Amino acid sequence: MKRLFLLRHAKAQPADGGTEDFDRPLMLAGMQDAGAMARYLRKSDYKVDLILCSSSVRTTQTAELVLQQLESEIEYRENLYLADATRIVAAVRGAPVAVSSLMIVGHNPGLEACAGQLAREPVRRKERARHEALEEKFPTCALAVLDFDVGRWRDVAQGTGKLAEFVRPRDL
Repeated sequence: MKRLFLLRHAKAQPADGGTEDFDRPLMLAGMQDAGAMARYLRKSDYKVDLILCSSSVRTTQTAELVLQQLESEIEYRENLYLADATRIVAAVRGAPVAVSSLMIVGHNPGLEACAGQLAREPVRRKERARHEALEEKFPTCALAVLDFDVGRWRDVAQGTGKLAEFVRPRDL
């Protein structure tokens, strides 16, 4: 089994004329949300073997707050900056076989589209409720957790992931 965590960056400073989008830092509320999500991951006993993180300021700051609560390897990737679902899925499928749990820290709309494509049709009521929340909105610092019954990341396919969790900062 492979477990995929899709984490959208936390709330960042609004775009203004003086700061490039890539360089926007987290707001205080974003730092608090990312810290709360990191604590949630630790308290839930989630293990993350590898984090693939967009190299933007807001995603790296979000990932660093997660790393304060979890032990994990991290790789910063420029090609995940504002990546679409196709690029995110390619990064997932390229993950090493030895990695059993992978986190992508990135941006919308790519993460939301990726979660929607990879998640299977809900089987039970709780899973259906998670799907409905995911379809409603994938807000900043939201986390989708998908489980795949595969031995290799390259075998992850559209519509085959069980949406095990969808957690938003307001849920914590």
